[in-house]
Amino acid sequence: MLTIGSLNEQPGIRHGFFTRNGGSSQGIYASLNCGFGADDDADKVASNRQSALTMLNPNASHLLSVYQYHSAEAVVVDTPWSPENAPRADAMVTNKPNLALGILTADCVPVLFADAEGGVIGAAHAGWRGALTGVLDATVEAMEKLEAQRGRITVGIGPAIEQRSYEVGPEFPGAFLEKDKENEAFFCPAQREGHFFFDIKGYVARRLAQLGLRDVHALPCDTYAEEERFFSYRRACHKNETDGSGKIDYGRGLSAICLAP
Repeated sequence: MLTIGSLNEQPGIRHGFFTRNGGSSQGIYASLNCGFGADDDADKVASNRQSALTMLNPNASHLLSVYQYHSAEAVVVDTPWSPENAPRADAMVTNKPNLALGILTADCVPVLFADAEGGVIGAAHAGWRGALTGVLDATVEAMEKLEAQRGRITVGIGPAIEQRSYEVGPEFPGAFLEKDKENEAFFCPAQREGHFFFDIKGYVARRLAQLGLRDVHALPCDTYAEEERFFSYRRACHKNETDGSGKIDYGRGLSAICLAP
């Protein structure tokens, strides 16, 4: 489990960006796969999630995750739900103690938020679509409805694919440049003509800064390149890693945050 110092310093906040190590899953899911969306053994996934929750905060009652679909939707968590009843969203916020908010990623950007003074936390899954269409904005706005203040929010950006590993096609930059010409700074030419390398973590950091958040810190981890530490959707595709049915699949890494009074 990796942590960020600025979040560690927040009283009553527990957080962690988990690697792929330390669980019971096997094969392409080895070993701490925390996503029920993978075609992994459900009992092993449940065991992995419980192990992660215990490491995060042994007093926490539930680890909650949503049905992520690359949206800009954020939900307020008041009470726990079962995995099969998870709402469709890509971010969660709460002011309830001992409910851990969990984001699942395998190259996309996990973002954890904490207003320790206000007793409000948030967690967001920022793929390129969600980041572009406003999932970070929605998270902060939902936190504010629970009386968080932007000036007090500390943010941690977790392991994600780095620019050096994220090649995109000629059609990709258009939506970003249409939104803001200055987004050109997050693209650099790739060796293949007309292709680019995209800095998604840099883009997420800029969106957070535009929201007025100043206490933002990122882990320097590349989920694609660090195969021994992280799951990666793109790497699974490039290596043709398949499950028992021949379908390309991959494990999901967990990033979580919890209020611990």
